[in-house]
Amino acid sequence: MPSLKDLKNRIASVKATQKITKAMKMVAAAKLRRAQEAAEAARPYAERMGKVLASLSAANAGNAEAPLLLTGTGKDQVHLLVVATGERGLAGGFNSSIIRLARDHALKLLSEGKTVKILTVGRKGNDILRRSFRENIVDYITFREVKQLSFVQADEVAQKVLTMFNAGEFDIATLFYARFQSVISQVATAQQIIPAKFEEVTESDNAAAALYEYEPSEQEILEELLPKNVALQIFRALLENNASFYGAQMSAMDNATRNAGDMINRLTLSYNRQRQAQITKELIEIISGAEAL
Repeated sequence: MPSLKDLKNRIASVKATQKITKAMKMVAAAKLRRAQEAAEAARPYAERMGKVLASLSAANAGNAEAPLLLTGTGKDQVHLLVVATGERGLAGGFNSSIIRLARDHALKLLSEGKTVKILTVGRKGNDILRRSFRENIVDYITFREVKQLSFVQADEVAQKVLTMFNAGEFDIATLFYARFQSVISQVATAQQIIPAKFEEVTESDNAAAALYEYEPSEQEILEELLPKNVALQIFRALLENNASFYGAQMSAMDNATRNAGDMINRLTLSYNRQRQAQITKELIEIISGAEAL
């Protein structure tokens, strides 16, 4: 059984930890609002871009001269997995859920005899995936020193991916990130970005597209927009990840603060009981000594 001094020291240690987790929760809550607003603001633009490209791609279906970013190389032997995670931990299951989805996808491809290449964006994903897929990781990008994410960081990742694709280093690229839903819900998501995959075009979208005449040609517009769409989808993923990270961290630190409070209560109860038992024992010894006289 620990002594009173040990219990007192442990209570002080847990209280110090509780102060840290409470401070981290407050910081995450303050940063979450801005990150959530940025993620939600990027969604309409990305979705509208997808609809425009979906309409144009439907009009160019079967065109042999369509851009490779739309049609692909015609093969699916080499896969590039772009895994975007956080730069830091202490965020519950945020990083692990993304990595688990990417790992399962990679193992499935490898079991089918495919070649898997991994590009990690974020320190935590690189550290964890390197344990099992060291030979598959072809590059690593970190934005740890960046205080606020912008399109510049997304474009850096996109240019690296596009350079690899133009060099014929892979056939299909899939982006992994966490889509922000709420403070307690972040959904690990896999999105194919090369060749581009869009939602099915509805009749109303087709009717709206028929009202437009494009200048220059639809093919030239696709060649211009498809590379930008890759950067845009990566930018959206980074913003979703940022909001998801702070949401998960806020929730994790709140739970840690509550658990620390429960532990302090249990330790204080144990300390009081042991102290009471020690006082009772000393009183019994004093009374016994007095009666012996």
